[in-house]
Amino acid sequence: MNRLVESVPNVSEGRDQAVLSKLAAGIQAVHGVALLDLHVDPDHHRSVFTMAGDPEAMATALFHFIQQAKDCVDLRPHHGQHPRIGAVDVVPLIPLHGVTMEECAGYAKDLGGRVGQELGIPVFLYEQASVMLSRARLEAIRRGGVSGLQERMNHEAGWKPDFGPTVLHPTAGAIAIGARFFLIAFNVVLKSQDLQAARHIACTIRSSGGGLPALKAMGVYLPSRELVQVSMNLTDFRVTSLRAAFQAVERESHRLGVGILESEIVGLVPQAAWDKNLPGDLKLRNWAPDRILETRLVQEHLFSH
Repeated sequence: MNRLVESVPNVSEGRDQAVLSKLAAGIQAVHGVALLDLHVDPDHHRSVFTMAGDPEAMATALFHFIQQAKDCVDLRPHHGQHPRIGAVDVVPLIPLHGVTMEECAGYAKDLGGRVGQELGIPVFLYEQASVMLSRARLEAIRRGGVSGLQERMNHEAGWKPDFGPTVLHPTAGAIAIGARFFLIAFNVVLKSQDLQAARHIACTIRSSGGGLPALKAMGVYLPSRELVQVSMNLTDFRVTSLRAAFQAVERESHRLGVGILESEIVGLVPQAAWDKNLPGDLKLRNWAPDRILETRLVQEHLFSH
């Protein structure tokens, strides 16, 4: 428990259980690493793996994870509601205990170098690991999706990858690897099929639209449920809390005459971001006490209270 790093790799696969089981087993096979959570979303066609462990063991597990995904996820026929640039779309490294953000940035660069060289996948460093300010934000790298990224790589001098080839891998695309503070992915499902309403709410409440600080948001249609969702990332829960984000969606949806069905948290939540009234106040679906990060770390014997 002396040194702990968390990572939350996002994979562009949310429908093939055999692939997801293989990727999960690969993580669990590495000594010193625990798979804390797996969130699968068929509509987003995306899965989020939450893992933690010793930095050196994590480096091994993450490389093998990316290698496995490269071999079994083909981005060419992929279609989902969430923007992405690769089979493994993004790999953030988050310091948990006994590790600094600067060290995590170094781990990200080491991993990126190996992925670029050995797997032939273009790697873009982001957030605290970024060496180019213009590419520090993940949405800048994802802008225009796979084709938009390749276009910039082809024609803009500032878009050569940090590691790897200057063309996208034919099946695995590219990958963003970085270091950052703990992020909470939070989705609110509306009692509506109106995608424009969801997009209007997202645009109004997010930081880039003049809304809440440290909040990213987009409106998404969920084909399997025939409903729309406001999909959010809280990039610093100390600045904008889960409750504040939910209340912002609630306020704007009320103005449009749209109700809220429920909400969900993708992955785990740190204890500092939580209070016992949130499940009811946020209309949270499928909440359980072991969705608290520290609780899962204790269960996996990675941490003690």
